[in-house]
Amino acid sequence: MPTIAFTKGHGTGNDFVLIPDDDGALDLSCDQVAALCDRRFGIGGDGILRVVRSRAIGAGAAMDAEWFMDYRNADGSAAEMCGNGIRVFAKYLVETARATIDAPLRIGTRDGVKTLTRSDLGFEVDLGRFVVDDADVVVRARGLDVPRPGQHVDVGNPHVVVGLSSVAELEALDLTVQPQLHPAPPAGANIEFVVPADPLVQDGVGAIRMRVFERGVGETLSCGTGVAASALAVRHWAGSAAPDRWTVEVPGGTLGVRMVAGEGGAHVLLSGPATLVYTGEVALA
Repeated sequence: MPTIAFTKGHGTGNDFVLIPDDDGALDLSCDQVAALCDRRFGIGGDGILRVVRSRAIGAGAAMDAEWFMDYRNADGSAAEMCGNGIRVFAKYLVETARATIDAPLRIGTRDGVKTLTRSDLGFEVDLGRFVVDDADVVVRARGLDVPRPGQHVDVGNPHVVVGLSSVAELEALDLTVQPQLHPAPPAGANIEFVVPADPLVQDGVGAIRMRVFERGVGETLSCGTGVAASALAVRHWAGSAAPDRWTVEVPGGTLGVRMVAGEGGAHVLLSGPATLVYTGEVALA
Protein backbone atom coordinates (compact mmCIF):
# COMPACT_ATOMS: atom_id res chain seq x y z
CA MET A 1 0.00 0.00 0.00
CA PRO A 2 1.76 3.22 -1.14
CA THR A 3 2.26 6.16 1.25
CA ILE A 4 1.71 9.77 0.15
CA ALA A 5 2.42 13.11 1.79
CA PHE A 6 -0.41 15.51 2.61
CA THR A 7 -1.17 18.84 4.28
CA LYS A 8 -4.43 19.71 6.00
CA GLY A 9 -5.71 23.26 5.50
CA HIS A 10 -8.89 25.32 5.70
CA GLY A 11 -10.44 28.63 4.72
CA THR A 12 -13.04 29.80 7.30
CA GLY A 13 -13.62 26.17 8.30
CA ASN A 14 -14.04 24.84 4.75
CA ASP A 15 -11.32 22.19 5.02
CA PHE A 16 -9.19 20.36 2.49
CA VAL A 17 -6.56 17.69 2.13
CA LEU A 18 -3.73 19.04 -0.05
CA ILE A 19 -1.72 16.41 -1.89
CA PRO A 20 1.54 17.46 -3.60
CA ASP A 21 1.82 15.78 -6.99
CA ASP A 22 3.98 18.28 -8.85
CA ASP A 23 4.57 16.12 -11.94
CA GLY A 24 1.15 14.47 -12.14
CA ALA A 25 2.10 10.93 -11.11
CA LEU A 26 -1.05 10.28 -9.05
CA ASP A 27 -4.41 9.20 -10.48
CA LEU A 28 -6.78 9.23 -7.52
CA SER A 29 -10.01 7.26 -7.90
CA CYS A 30 -13.32 8.55 -6.51
CA ASP A 31 -13.13 5.86 -3.79
CA GLN A 32 -9.62 6.99 -2.78
CA VAL A 33 -10.71 10.62 -2.59
CA ALA A 34 -13.75 9.68 -0.50
CA ALA A 35 -11.58 7.57 1.83
CA LEU A 36 -9.10 10.41 2.38
CA CYS A 37 -11.96 12.85 3.10
CA ASP A 38 -13.78 10.48 5.47
CA ARG A 39 -13.89 12.15 8.90
CA ARG A 40 -13.96 8.90 10.84
CA PHE A 41 -11.67 6.57 8.90
CA GLY A 42 -9.56 9.04 6.87
CA ILE A 43 -7.94 12.43 7.32
CA GLY A 44 -11.24 14.27 6.95
CA GLY A 45 -12.09 17.17 4.66
CA ASP A 46 -14.66 18.79 2.41
CA GLY A 47 -12.47 17.99 -0.58
CA ILE A 48 -9.05 17.22 -2.05
CA LEU A 49 -6.70 19.81 -3.55
CA ARG A 50 -4.12 18.04 -5.70
CA VAL A 51 -1.13 20.34 -6.25
CA VAL A 52 0.07 19.66 -9.80
CA ARG A 53 1.87 21.60 -12.52
CA SER A 54 -0.50 22.69 -15.29
CA ARG A 55 1.64 21.08 -17.99
CA ALA A 56 1.25 17.70 -16.24
CA ILE A 57 -2.55 17.59 -16.34
CA GLY A 58 -4.70 17.55 -19.45
CA ALA A 59 -7.20 20.12 -18.18
CA GLY A 60 -4.46 22.70 -17.61
CA ALA A 61 -1.79 21.91 -20.20
CA ALA A 62 -2.56 25.00 -22.32
CA MET A 63 -3.06 27.41 -19.40
CA ASP A 64 -0.82 30.38 -18.70
CA ALA A 65 -0.25 29.29 -15.09
CA GLU A 66 2.49 27.11 -13.64
CA TRP A 67 0.22 25.42 -11.09
CA PHE A 68 -3.19 23.78 -11.44
CA MET A 69 -5.66 23.23 -8.59
CA ASP A 70 -7.16 19.79 -9.21
CA TYR A 71 -10.17 20.11 -6.90
CA ARG A 72 -12.30 17.09 -6.02
CA ASN A 73 -15.37 17.10 -3.77
CA ALA A 74 -15.50 14.77 -0.77
CA ASP A 75 -17.45 12.19 -2.79
CA GLY A 76 -14.70 12.11 -5.43
CA SER A 77 -16.51 14.16 -8.07
CA ALA A 78 -14.55 16.87 -9.89
CA ALA A 79 -15.62 20.49 -9.41
CA GLU A 80 -14.99 23.58 -11.53
CA MET A 81 -13.75 25.88 -8.77
CA CYS A 82 -13.54 26.43 -5.04
CA GLY A 83 -13.19 29.95 -3.67
CA ASN A 84 -11.95 28.88 -0.24
CA GLY A 85 -9.85 26.08 -1.66
CA ILE A 86 -7.92 28.29 -4.05
CA ARG A 87 -6.83 30.59 -1.19
CA VAL A 88 -5.62 27.56 0.78
CA PHE A 89 -3.92 26.31 -2.39
CA ALA A 90 -2.14 29.67 -2.80
CA LYS A 91 -1.08 29.62 0.87
CA TYR A 92 0.43 26.16 0.34
CA LEU A 93 2.33 27.24 -2.79
CA VAL A 94 3.81 30.22 -0.95
CA GLU A 95 4.63 28.35 2.27
CA THR A 96 6.36 25.51 0.39
CA ALA A 97 8.33 27.95 -1.84
CA ARG A 98 6.64 26.68 -4.98
CA ALA A 99 5.50 30.23 -5.80
CA THR A 100 5.51 33.78 -4.50
CA ILE A 101 2.71 36.30 -4.32
CA ASP A 102 4.84 39.46 -4.57
CA ALA A 103 3.11 39.87 -7.93
CA PRO A 104 -0.38 38.53 -8.75
CA LEU A 105 -0.32 34.72 -8.60
CA ARG A 106 -2.04 32.85 -11.44
CA ILE A 107 -3.54 29.41 -10.70
CA GLY A 108 -5.22 27.12 -13.19
CA THR A 109 -8.64 25.59 -12.45
CA ARG A 110 -11.35 23.79 -14.43
CA ASP A 111 -12.98 27.24 -14.70
CA GLY A 112 -9.85 28.76 -16.22
CA VAL A 113 -6.99 30.74 -14.70
CA LYS A 114 -7.68 32.67 -11.48
CA THR A 115 -5.50 35.51 -10.16
CA LEU A 116 -4.76 35.97 -6.45
CA THR A 117 -3.24 38.83 -4.48
CA ARG A 118 -2.68 39.63 -0.82
CA SER A 119 -5.56 41.31 1.05
CA ASP A 120 -6.33 42.58 4.54
CA LEU A 121 -8.21 39.33 5.20
CA GLY A 122 -5.44 37.12 3.78
CA PHE A 123 -5.82 36.46 0.06
CA GLU A 124 -8.17 37.83 -2.58
CA VAL A 125 -9.09 35.88 -5.71
CA ASP A 126 -10.65 37.29 -8.86
CA LEU A 127 -13.40 34.76 -9.61
CA GLY A 128 -14.02 36.40 -12.98
CA ARG A 129 -17.30 37.15 -14.69
CA PHE A 130 -20.61 36.01 -13.25
CA VAL A 131 -24.16 35.37 -14.44
CA VAL A 132 -27.31 36.10 -12.44
CA ASP A 133 -30.15 34.18 -14.08
CA ASP A 134 -33.84 34.75 -13.26
CA ALA A 135 -34.98 31.34 -14.53
CA ASP A 136 -37.58 29.85 -12.19
CA VAL A 137 -36.41 27.40 -9.54
CA VAL A 138 -38.13 26.28 -6.32
CA VAL A 139 -36.21 25.01 -3.29
CA ARG A 140 -37.54 22.58 -0.71
CA ALA A 141 -35.54 22.15 2.49
CA ARG A 142 -36.16 20.45 5.82
CA GLY A 143 -37.01 23.17 8.31
CA LEU A 144 -38.74 25.49 5.82
CA ASP A 145 -42.51 25.55 6.16
CA VAL A 146 -43.12 26.02 2.43
CA PRO A 147 -40.94 25.79 -0.72
CA ARG A 148 -39.09 29.00 -1.54
CA PRO A 149 -38.04 30.61 -4.82
CA GLY A 150 -34.34 30.44 -5.62
CA GLN A 151 -31.97 32.65 -7.59
CA HIS A 152 -29.60 31.05 -10.11
CA VAL A 153 -26.07 32.51 -9.94
CA ASP A 154 -23.08 31.16 -11.86
CA VAL A 155 -19.58 32.17 -10.71
CA GLY A 156 -17.77 29.45 -12.62
CA ASN A 157 -19.79 26.80 -10.83
CA PRO A 158 -23.58 26.71 -10.34
CA HIS A 159 -25.44 28.08 -7.30
CA VAL A 160 -29.03 28.61 -6.22
CA VAL A 161 -29.52 31.26 -3.54
CA VAL A 162 -32.61 31.39 -1.29
CA GLY A 163 -33.56 34.46 0.73
CA LEU A 164 -34.94 33.89 4.24
CA SER A 165 -36.76 36.29 6.54
CA SER A 166 -34.88 35.89 9.82
CA VAL A 167 -31.85 34.46 11.58
CA ALA A 168 -34.19 32.10 13.43
CA GLU A 169 -35.40 30.69 10.12
CA LEU A 170 -31.80 30.28 8.96
CA GLU A 171 -30.81 28.46 12.14
CA ALA A 172 -33.87 26.18 12.00
CA LEU A 173 -32.76 24.62 8.71
CA ASP A 174 -31.80 20.95 8.84
CA LEU A 175 -29.08 20.66 6.22
CA THR A 176 -28.21 17.09 7.15
CA VAL A 177 -30.78 16.37 4.44
CA GLN A 178 -30.06 17.60 0.90
CA PRO A 179 -32.45 20.36 -0.22
CA GLN A 180 -34.35 19.64 -3.43
CA LEU A 181 -34.40 21.89 -6.51
CA HIS A 182 -37.33 21.94 -8.94
CA PRO A 183 -36.48 21.82 -11.76
CA ALA A 184 -33.17 20.17 -10.89
CA PRO A 185 -30.15 21.53 -12.82
CA PRO A 186 -28.51 18.81 -14.95
CA ALA A 187 -25.19 19.08 -13.09
CA GLY A 188 -26.69 19.96 -9.70
CA ALA A 189 -25.87 23.13 -7.79
CA ASN A 190 -24.62 24.44 -4.47
CA ILE A 191 -27.55 25.81 -2.47
CA GLU A 192 -27.17 28.88 -0.26
CA PHE A 193 -29.64 30.24 2.30
CA VAL A 194 -29.17 33.91 3.21
CA VAL A 195 -30.51 36.49 5.64
CA PRO A 196 -29.83 40.22 5.13
CA ALA A 197 -28.35 42.19 8.02
CA ASP A 198 -30.40 44.97 9.60
CA PRO A 199 -29.56 47.48 8.26
CA LEU A 200 -28.59 45.80 5.00
CA VAL A 201 -26.05 48.51 4.13
CA GLN A 202 -23.82 50.43 6.52
CA ASP A 203 -21.08 52.84 5.49
CA GLY A 204 -21.48 51.73 1.88
CA VAL A 205 -20.94 48.01 2.61
CA GLY A 206 -23.69 45.39 2.47
CA ALA A 207 -23.87 42.55 4.98
CA ILE A 208 -25.56 39.14 5.01
CA ARG A 209 -25.43 35.79 6.84
CA MET A 210 -25.33 32.48 4.97
CA ARG A 211 -25.48 28.69 5.31
CA VAL A 212 -24.72 26.35 2.43
CA PHE A 213 -25.28 22.81 1.21
CA GLU A 214 -22.45 21.98 -1.23
CA ARG A 215 -23.10 19.44 -3.97
CA GLY A 216 -21.01 16.35 -3.49
CA VAL A 217 -20.23 17.31 0.12
CA GLY A 218 -23.19 18.38 2.28
CA GLU A 219 -23.36 21.32 4.66
CA THR A 220 -19.98 23.00 5.11
CA LEU A 221 -18.85 25.76 7.45
CA SER A 222 -18.12 27.97 4.44
CA CYS A 223 -18.20 28.00 0.64
CA GLY A 224 -16.19 30.68 -1.09
CA THR A 225 -17.98 30.71 -4.43
CA GLY A 226 -21.26 30.39 -2.50
CA VAL A 227 -20.37 33.50 -0.50
CA ALA A 228 -19.80 35.39 -3.76
CA ALA A 229 -23.02 34.02 -5.28
CA SER A 230 -25.01 35.00 -2.19
CA ALA A 231 -23.72 38.58 -2.25
CA LEU A 232 -24.47 38.80 -5.96
CA ALA A 233 -28.02 37.51 -5.45
CA VAL A 234 -28.83 39.93 -2.62
CA ARG A 235 -27.26 42.78 -4.60
CA HIS A 236 -29.49 41.79 -7.55
CA TRP A 237 -32.60 41.78 -5.36
CA ALA A 238 -31.69 45.13 -3.77
CA GLY A 239 -31.60 46.91 -7.12
CA SER A 240 -29.43 49.49 -8.82
CA ALA A 241 -28.58 51.41 -5.62
CA ALA A 242 -27.03 48.33 -3.97
CA PRO A 243 -23.32 48.58 -3.06
CA ASP A 244 -20.45 46.75 -4.75
CA ARG A 245 -18.79 45.72 -1.45
CA TRP A 246 -20.18 43.08 0.91
CA THR A 247 -19.29 41.15 4.03
CA VAL A 248 -20.71 37.65 4.39
CA GLU A 249 -20.86 35.85 7.73
CA VAL A 250 -20.76 32.05 7.54
CA PRO A 251 -20.50 29.51 10.40
CA GLY A 252 -16.72 29.41 9.90
CA GLY A 253 -16.03 33.14 9.88
CA THR A 254 -16.38 36.24 7.71
CA LEU A 255 -15.39 36.83 4.08
CA GLY A 256 -15.35 39.86 1.81
CA VAL A 257 -16.87 40.23 -1.65
CA ARG A 258 -16.53 43.07 -4.11
CA MET A 259 -17.57 43.69 -7.70
CA VAL A 260 -15.27 45.58 -10.06
CA ALA A 261 -15.00 46.40 -13.74
CA GLY A 262 -12.85 43.76 -15.42
CA GLU A 263 -11.92 42.25 -18.73
CA GLY A 264 -15.10 41.45 -20.66
CA GLY A 265 -17.42 42.95 -18.04
CA ALA A 266 -17.97 43.03 -14.29
CA HIS A 267 -15.92 40.63 -12.14
CA VAL A 268 -16.56 39.37 -8.61
CA LEU A 269 -13.66 39.08 -6.13
CA LEU A 270 -13.56 37.07 -2.91
CA SER A 271 -11.23 37.72 0.06
CA GLY A 272 -10.59 35.77 3.21
CA PRO A 273 -8.07 33.89 5.34
CA ALA A 274 -6.26 30.64 4.56
CA THR A 275 -4.70 28.37 7.18
CA LEU A 276 -2.42 25.34 6.96
CA VAL A 277 -3.01 23.11 9.98
CA TYR A 278 -0.61 20.14 9.84
CA THR A 279 1.31 17.85 7.51
CA GLY A 280 1.80 14.10 7.51
CA GLU A 281 1.82 10.90 5.50
CA VAL A 282 -1.04 8.51 4.83
CA ALA A 283 -1.37 5.07 3.30
CA LEU A 284 -3.29 5.28 0.03
CA ALA A 285 -5.68 2.35 -0.23
